[in-house]
Amino acid sequence: MGHEFLGVVEDIGADVSGVKTGDVVVAPFVWADNTCDFCQQGLQTSCRHGGQWGAPGVDGGQGEAVRVPQAQGTLVKLPVGEDTALLPSLLTLSDVFCTGHHAAVTAGVNPSTTVTVIGDGAVGLITLQVARAAGATTTILLGHRPARLELGRRLGADAAIDSREPAWLDAVRALTGGLGADVAIECGGRAQAIGDAISSTRKGGTIVLLAVIGVPIPVNTWPIVEGERTVIGSVQHHYDEDLPVAVRLMATGRVDVRPLITRRIALERVVEEGFAAPPSDGSDIKVLVSTGPPVPAPGGSPASGAPEGPAGG
Repeated sequence: MGHEFLGVVEDIGADVSGVKTGDVVVAPFVWADNTCDFCQQGLQTSCRHGGQWGAPGVDGGQGEAVRVPQAQGTLVKLPVGEDTALLPSLLTLSDVFCTGHHAAVTAGVNPSTTVTVIGDGAVGLITLQVARAAGATTTILLGHRPARLELGRRLGADAAIDSREPAWLDAVRALTGGLGADVAIECGGRAQAIGDAISSTRKGGTIVLLAVIGVPIPVNTWPIVEGERTVIGSVQHHYDEDLPVAVRLMATGRVDVRPLITRRIALERVVEEGFAAPPSDGSDIKVLVSTGPPVPAPGGSPASGAPEGPAGG
């Protein structure tokens, strides 16, 4: 387990370049070989020989050590001289950020785009900020948990709308000139969220499916056909393109993921305090798991505010 993690380089192989022992680095969610036919087309997320940390048979960040293959852009060093209080945010959420960033890039979000984000979980709240950082003219968060919707407003959403309200679609259209959003990014992971994403876009708009539902669902395709809407799938990220952007935007404070970190626990307590005892009110968004000694700030002493050790999500 633990496919989202940061740690300290303890040793390197003979042919490794770009990092050295003692560097504080963020590892990617996934890796690719950059040689297969999909990689050559720029589809590293579909690599024939790639993998994901914490998958069956693969070590992950929720352990004392993990071996990371060397590739261009695989590891990203934390910026030296930035606010070290931001390190806890980078520990586990850089890869969640990458997923939202990749979806926004895939959808072509730009300074003339209106965007609706469906889903008020960690991915949705980060994707909302990614859209804002990309310059979207209007950002709308659609969800069903009041506390999360309020957090979305604090994080910069132009509007945060409860999807259980009968008039939610009218509210979206009122914010988008009566047309609907140019782009809807579905992060909700519920069957209803797919229909909401389609409904919330204008004719000719783009729907990005990001969440994993995992079961067959009925979808009314008529609005897609009649409105010539585009539906795109987006999975994971390109580590050499999205991960450096994630680290830079979080380190400079343009995207603030600190409010999404709701708890910190030690590795030896991860079962009792984490998997076996999630809060009954659903208040957890992201939990950091500390796996070792204190992480030093880039180029110096342990980071202020950082959890006790490298962390995995």
